[in-house]
Amino acid sequence: MNDSVYVGDAGSDAALDAGWLLGHFRNPTDPRHSEDPEIKWGVHPRGDERARWVTGEERTALLVLIGGRFRVELPGRSVLPARQGDYVVWGRGVDHSWRAEEESVVLTVRWPSVPGYRTAPAGPTWD
Repeated sequence: MNDSVYVGDAGSDAALDAGWLLGHFRNPTDPRHSEDPEIKWGVHPRGDERARWVTGEERTALLVLIGGRFRVELPGRSVLPARQGDYVVWGRGVDHSWRAEEESVVLTVRWPSVPGYRTAPAGPTWD
């Protein structure tokens, strides 16, 4: 077995860590540990929304819609990816929030992986 290879299921693995599959928060011996990108498989029921806006963002993010309708709120602009493959990119310093207009699955990649974005003290929960 090669310890630098990990094979998993995004749906199952994502359920363990608030959707996040890859990032600085993984054990350094885990192949999913990364100081560069973070990757999230987000499964959101209809009406699910971010509790509060992200402010002071230090990362660039790419959100790709896999299925559903998923609204991304940005300063002065609301974007609604509604077709599979629709995506939004926002950069450092861009505040944001989101809401699932329908049951949705999104893939989010953000970089760099910056410590300090834990939103709850118990266990890894990354937004």
